[in-house]
This record gives sequence, C-alpha cells and structure tokens, in this order.
Amino acid sequence: MTSAQPQSDDDDGLEAAVDQAIAACGGDMRSTIRALIVANEFLENEVGELMKAVSHAYSRGRFKTYSG
Repeated sequence: MTSAQPQSDDDDGLEAAVDQAIAACGGDMRSTIRALIVANEFLENEVGELMKAVSHAYSRGRFKTYSG
C-alpha cells in the first residue's frame, strides 16, 4: 500500500504541471503542444552543445578521469 502513495504524489505534480502549461497557453491545446515541442527542441539543442563542449574539453585534457 505504501508504493501507491508516492505515485499519487507524482501524478498530482504532473497534473498540476499540465494544467499550468495549458493555462499559460490560454487553454488552447494546439498552442500548448506547439510550445512544448519548441521547448523540447531548444533543450535538445542545448544538450547537444553541452555534449560538444564537454567532449572538446575532455579531449584537450581539461577533465581528468577517475582511476580509483
């Protein structure tokens, strides 16, 4: 029974986030989906740029590997 409680809390947070996203777009579902797709593409691009930067820094010896 205890495992059902945390899932309910997660659902409540997700539902609240969904409601906030829809409200931010004036209740228009298509605008909400469009905004979420644009935000996701932006974040994917940011991750790609960060991965390039870390990879470049790693190859230049700025990051040390942990050998234990």
